[in-house]
Order: sequence, then C-alpha cells, then structure tokens
Amino acid sequence: MRKLFFIISGVLYLFVAAAQESKYNHREAFDPHFYPYPGNDYRSASGQPGPKYWQNRADYSILCSLNTEQHIVSGSAEITYTNNSPDPLKFLWLQLDQNIYRKDSRGSATTTQAGGRWANPKFTEGYKIKSVTAYSDKKKYSPKYTVTDTRMQVWLNEPLKTSGNTAKLFIEFEFEIPEQGTDRMGRLNTKNGWIYQIAQWFPRMCVYDDIQGWNTEPYLGQGEFYLEYGDIEFSVTAPSELIVVGSGELLNPEECLTAEQMKRWNEAKSSDQTVILRSDKEVTDKKSRPAKPACTWRFKINNTRDVAWSASKAFVWDAARINLPSGKKSMAVSVYPVESIKKNGWQRSTEFTKASIEHYSEKWYEYPYPAAINVAGRVGGMEYPGIVFCSYNASGAGLWGVTDHEFGHTWFPMIVGSNERKYAWMDEGFNTFINGLSTKEFNKGEFDDGGFFGADAAKYLFNDKMDALFNSPDVIQQGNLGVAAYFKPGLMLEVLRDAVLGPERFDAAFKEYINRWAFRHPTPWDFFHTIENVSGEDLGWFWRAWIFNNWKLDQSVKEIKYNRDNPENGVSVTIENLEQMPMPVTALIKEENGKEHRLELPVEVWQRGSSWTFHINTTSKITDVVLDPDKKLPDINRENNKLKEKPF
Repeated sequence: MRKLFFIISGVLYLFVAAAQESKYNHREAFDPHFYPYPGNDYRSASGQPGPKYWQNRADYSILCSLNTEQHIVSGSAEITYTNNSPDPLKFLWLQLDQNIYRKDSRGSATTTQAGGRWANPKFTEGYKIKSVTAYSDKKKYSPKYTVTDTRMQVWLNEPLKTSGNTAKLFIEFEFEIPEQGTDRMGRLNTKNGWIYQIAQWFPRMCVYDDIQGWNTEPYLGQGEFYLEYGDIEFSVTAPSELIVVGSGELLNPEECLTAEQMKRWNEAKSSDQTVILRSDKEVTDKKSRPAKPACTWRFKINNTRDVAWSASKAFVWDAARINLPSGKKSMAVSVYPVESIKKNGWQRSTEFTKASIEHYSEKWYEYPYPAAINVAGRVGGMEYPGIVFCSYNASGAGLWGVTDHEFGHTWFPMIVGSNERKYAWMDEGFNTFINGLSTKEFNKGEFDDGGFFGADAAKYLFNDKMDALFNSPDVIQQGNLGVAAYFKPGLMLEVLRDAVLGPERFDAAFKEYINRWAFRHPTPWDFFHTIENVSGEDLGWFWRAWIFNNWKLDQSVKEIKYNRDNPENGVSVTIENLEQMPMPVTALIKEENGKEHRLELPVEVWQRGSSWTFHINTTSKITDVVLDPDKKLPDINRENNKLKEKPF
C-alpha cells in the first residue's frame, strides 16, 4: 500500500507540473456566480427596464448673451425638475462644470505635471452665480445653497414629493470662456475672427437614480457626463456679424439669416448634395449678415440630455438633407473657417456627416434630432446632442474618423444614456465598435485601413500594465485611457460579433439593447443581461475576461498524433489554452494530399481544463495545423498557433 501511494503521488506531481505551464484556471473562468444581484421591479433579470422602472426629468429654458470683447457668456436658466422616484427629495444637486477651470478646482489639483489633453494651461474664475431662486406651490423664495467644486446643492423649503411632482429653479450665471476647455469646449482665434465652441455652459441637474441616489462624482476632466433627459429651449444673443449654430432646431431663421441665405437653406433641405449657405468669399462680406447690431438665435430640442452651441464671424457654412429610414428628414450642417478648406478638408464635412448619420440610423436606431452640426475649431473631438466639435486642422481619413466617431456618440451616450463618468467603455468603446462598421461601408471603404483591431494589436491592448475596463475613467492611467475606454472594448464587441455569437445573433441583441434603453439609464448589468437573453448564450466567462480583468489569450497547438502511427487512421490534435482567457477555437488542418479540414470548437471545450484533444479523419500526412486562421482573435503569441508537420 505504501509503494502504491508513492507511485500515485508521482503521477499527480507530473500532472500538476505540466498544468502549471498554463495560467488558465477553468473554475475561475467559468465560475457560475457572475451576477451580483437578481433582477427586481426596476431592472429585470432579462435586461429590460422593469415594470416599476423610473427616472427623473429635467426641462430647461435658457437665455444667454455672448460678449465677444471680454469672451463672457451671461445667462439665466429656468429648470423644471420632475421627481418620478419613490423618494421625497429634501435637496437637489446640480453640476457646475465650468468650475473645473478654476485654479483651486479638484480637476486642476489632480492633473499631472505632464499635463495632457484635459489640462488647462490658463485658468478662469469658473461660474459666477448671481442668484438662485426656487419655486414651490407658486411661492418664490431664495433657497440655501452650497457650491463645492463642480457641484451645487440646493436645499428646498419642503421636500419635493414623489410621483411626478415638480420643483422649479431659476439661476442667473456668468463665466469667462476659457481658450482651452479640457478639449471639450473653448475658443480659437482664426484669420477672420474667434470661433467659440460652448459646452458645459449652464447649471445642469445631477442624475438621481435607483442605483446610487444622487450621482455627484466631481468633474475632473477625464470622466465625462451623466445627465437627465428633458426638453430644452435656449437662445443666444450675439453681435449680428456672428453665425450661431446650436443643438436642435433653429426656430427663427428668418430673423438671423439674409434673404439669400434663407433661399439657400430651403434649397439644402431638399438636396442630397452639399449646398453652400455662406461661401469662403462671403465670409468678409458685410452683406452676408443682417444689417443690425445683434441677433437672438432661438433653438429647441426635445428629449435630450444636453445642448451646446458655437458662434463665429469666421464661419463658412454649408448643409444638405439627411434621409432617415422612417421617411423623416434631418439636416447635415457644417461650419468652418477658411483655413479648413484644403484637399479632402472641411468642404467634405457635410458629406461625411450625412453618410455617418444615415448609416447608423439604418443599422441601429433612427437619428432623433432635426439637425447634425459639425463645428470646426480648437476642440479635437467632442460630442453633444445634435452638434459636435472637431479639429479645424483635420482632413481626409482624420476628418472622416473624428466626424464619424463624434456623431456615433449620438447612439452612445445621447440615446442610450449610460453613466460616462463611471463606465467610459459603455459609450467610447461601443461607439468605437460601430465606427469600424461605418468606416468599412463609407464610400466603399475609402478610409478603411483595417483599423486598430486584430492580432497585431493584441500585445499592446493586453499588456501587463493595462487597466481593466471596469475601472472608472478618472481611475484609469491617462496613458491607458485610449485602450481601456476605446480600442479594447471596441475590439471586445468585434470579437463577440465575429467569433462568438456571429453577426446575426449579435446584431439582433445589440439592437435590442439600444431599443430597450433608448433615452434611459442602463447599467453594465442591464447590457450583460440583454445580450445574453437575446442571443441565448451564457457569457459570464466573456465579460469576466474582457471587462473585469485584463486577461490575455494564448491558444497553442501542443501535439499531433497519428492513430496507430498511420495517417490513414486519422489524427488526434491536442491544443492548449496557456493564458487566462477562454475563447472558442477555429482550427484549420491541411493534409499532404491537398485536403483541408476546418473545425469550429465552442468555448465549452475549456470548461474542464487547459487542454483539449480532438480527432480528424485523414488519409494522408498532416502538413499544417493552424488555430485562428482568419486572425479574428487577439492572441498574444501567434507563433504557437501552428505546427507545420507531425513531430517524430
């Protein structure tokens, strides 16, 4: 008995030693306890909003004026806040994002010495809050309020009741427009005048939801926004020499445009080709603007989470019609300085905008806004409902890429309103994924260079210092944000579509996610549940590897063995999973006689361990075994994906 024990111990030792060559743990990868909590009345286990799902609402009426001498915006915002939650609210929280530009802001204090995209080389005083007034049962009073960095808490005289009751706030404010506004807003001096790109410009309600209550994470620059939906009307009064464009529908074009521009505007409404509203030669012609001191431009946009606008006397202006699947129309509009006109320059912006919006509307969900406006200026690339800011220097593939990306954000997070400040991958990554499909289609792939995705990027995307996707953007190392928020989650969805579910099942599930959560606030778990329930696959192993961990993939061909040492009896091939990420397997086996065998193995082959052996009926010697022959997977070591011949 003692002798047998040592023999068994030796066998076990050899088995464990071999297994240690792989980092793979099948029990961890396929742990069934993936979801932290069951579904409830607010959020269903199937991924749908539950029967008692609610979200609050914020409607705004905003008036502002632009002082071009001092670069100041002055205005007032009337906010109607609707409490649909089951909780009475004693106070309200608002976002004062202009305060990030103060020297004493948290955003300034947490910016590294090296600076970066969100650094502010010059500071302003942020918001000057002139007054705050509240209304309760038609009674007007001055509430107690506290400003803490980029947030303001307003205490109500009595709690705001549940079930659709409303509170009104009236806030007067003023701020200086920074030149460099964390690459999300700012101003640029061009040959023919300043270009103002104005965003985060009025006090906005924080989100109160069923997950956290008030979401009051400070604005530090790297993390973006989480906002309530509502209807917004706003007006901008500016010197008449300026052209102003903004989110939504321009309500009074006849008051702000010349007769000739009105004629061209109406022509553009029915044109699939770009119509010039104001040419480069007309920019310095006083006749191209109404002969009066100032114009008030009035805009309206419904069911939106935000608005932005831009103004300049330097704008060239053009537009064309957008055709939507329902038969409705929208407008593609571009404004840019003469410096942006070059080969494949901004004169193609409206063409790019139209193509992008029409593609996404047909593929995923119809564009909801009356216009899609692309503004050239200082900002490298930033999205807002119905309007985006892109670099005035961009051209060619760069201009297509930034235009398509920023308008792709209409779907994530403008339509699907996830929490950007916590989950950047849910908007940047999803958008990066749909951008890849759009770019392949545009003009027969004019700017499609194969993208960042694929095997060659694997070692970079999955390096040991990379942050896991589930980290909030303000926690992710600045140098890793492009990978963790954009490219890696974009690749994740590409792999899920092409290598796991297939385009038909993936597209149906992804589209259903958009439909379910349009103009609502999904969490990551709502996304996971929806994709799994609609596709019919348990994907806990997939989310665990890609989102919650920085696991790598390394599939390897270990051994080829002819049955009874004769190729005519078939061959057994042993493959291994050497890293922590499991994935389905595609194997291509070539025989000496020219025969090829293609084998698709499900991810479940890795449920019991790190190796798997399969049999192929052959009649001649094997010349090649190749794993992932189409290079759809981000395998970090392709050298071990193949064996050229049977080893002897």
